[in-house]
Amino acid sequence: MELKHIRDYLWEIPRHGAMRVPGRIYASKSMLDELRNDPALNQVENVACLPGIVGYSLAMPDIHWGYGFPIGGVAAIDAEHGVISPGGVGYDINCGVRLVRTRLRRADIEQDIERLADRLFETIPAGVGSHGAIPSLGITELKKVVRDGVGWAVANGYAQPADVERIEEGGRLASADPEAVSGQAYQRGQKQLGTLGSGNHFLECGEVDQIYRPDEAGALGLELGQVTVLIHTGSRGLGHQTCDDYLKVIDKAADRYGIRLPDRQLAAAPIQSPEGQAYLAAMAAAANFAWCNRQMITHLAEQAFMQALHLGPRELGFALVYDVCHNIAKFEEHLVDGAQTRLCVHRKGATRAFGPGHPALARSLRPLGQPVLIPGDMGRYSFVLIGLEHAMRETFGSTCHGAGRVLSRHQAKKAARGRDLVAELARAGVVIRATSRATIAEEMPMAYKNVADVVEVMEAAAVSRKVARLKPFAVIKG
Repeated sequence: MELKHIRDYLWEIPRHGAMRVPGRIYASKSMLDELRNDPALNQVENVACLPGIVGYSLAMPDIHWGYGFPIGGVAAIDAEHGVISPGGVGYDINCGVRLVRTRLRRADIEQDIERLADRLFETIPAGVGSHGAIPSLGITELKKVVRDGVGWAVANGYAQPADVERIEEGGRLASADPEAVSGQAYQRGQKQLGTLGSGNHFLECGEVDQIYRPDEAGALGLELGQVTVLIHTGSRGLGHQTCDDYLKVIDKAADRYGIRLPDRQLAAAPIQSPEGQAYLAAMAAAANFAWCNRQMITHLAEQAFMQALHLGPRELGFALVYDVCHNIAKFEEHLVDGAQTRLCVHRKGATRAFGPGHPALARSLRPLGQPVLIPGDMGRYSFVLIGLEHAMRETFGSTCHGAGRVLSRHQAKKAARGRDLVAELARAGVVIRATSRATIAEEMPMAYKNVADVVEVMEAAAVSRKVARLKPFAVIKG
């Protein structure tokens, strides 16, 4: 594959064959050397073939192979004449990250960390098919959840109205249609509100161990030594089933509309077609479920903290910093060839990173730019970033989403044989609670790139910049 060096940390796959635009990859030289034979680069080429794509098929430095699109992929599609591809969102619709700050300092709870980890693990259901913490909702009530998102949690006393301003899109996509979601998807999601799930989903307690931008950190309420909670999960079975349902619909539609692509997993339908509109309405519903799910986990985590540490809500000071999604397609205005153009921006394993002053941001955040939350590998660090104006010109306001896998789950389990990963993490200062040792093996730190290298690339490219670093001390996994 020909790769053209554009500048430091930016490489280009020139347009050729059926590609409608070039591909661009943000990576260091060492990252790129490891990627050269990776099928994810072929996926960048394939995405560049989508009808209506503008600018570039983009890949962030945490790129790795995914279904259809690479994880870490971004594609902006003309909203009037282009297509929607479920592979550009993924099965876990609105998988995302939320950060909560507290009034605690790590030193305050040093002797209570084991008890806190136990209580969090007991309180927040985790693992495949997990359910039980929130009473099972009837279908009528579940339809309100997918329609209203975090608004449902506010109405039912699980969130404060002020929280809405600290969530991307206010925790709700208005285009959601509860009737576009299948009965099977509702059945799968019925008992899963307030559950972490499995795989790379987690709840991470950490401390702010480094601040790079004191003014921006202060505006977000972050202080050195402060205890934080990072929650990474998505739309659970409801979102997975919704993706599965519409992949079948879109696959048939692609044939009907004569859309030919190099990979069947990229199946796409015109955005303005009945099939495209139905998928977008169902995707928005699943996204709203995911935002509400993270809100319910926040509620449960607050209860667990208070019970484990014998604190009241005022002493604990649980407060939402921000909540971002990184598996979604959204309609946005961006400059294309000198003209403001309405685009459907697919972000799969990529995070929105709008710069300062953007009207989509809440007024309180507009002077800063969008907060961006980048989880690590449960053993090293996670980061808080801020979006920069340059991202609006370079990446359609997008940045990385995490560390990015370097080992498949099978490879990680093989590499973990004979090792006591729980003890290794303990020596690194991390207490872990998980439903199985297999999960810990699949998600072992060495299965991922060093997230510090990933965020450094995006800062060097002037797309986003570091505000604070979070060091984990307790992790809950499925």
